Amino acid sequence: MQIQQVWPLLAVRTRSWLIEHNGEPLDPHVEAELLSVAGDSPDPSWWAGHSSADQSELTDTAVDWIESVANGELD
Repeated sequence: MQIQQVWPLLAVRTRSWLIEHNGEPLDPHVEAELLSVAGDSPDPSWWAGHSSADQSELTDTAVDWIESVANGELD
């Protein structure tokens, strides 16, 4: 499942968090919801997984896509 497919399935508060904290390591609650919605098997095109600090992150592609959503460039 790609980020574009996951996005509308996320709670509004999760989408808001992702916009407000775009590019930051994921909050554990946000990570849990993303994994739940993506069926515990997120697409590696947007899911970078755990960093060296043992926190999950999104790829640059996903960060750029979320930024485009935040800027009203995408529906």
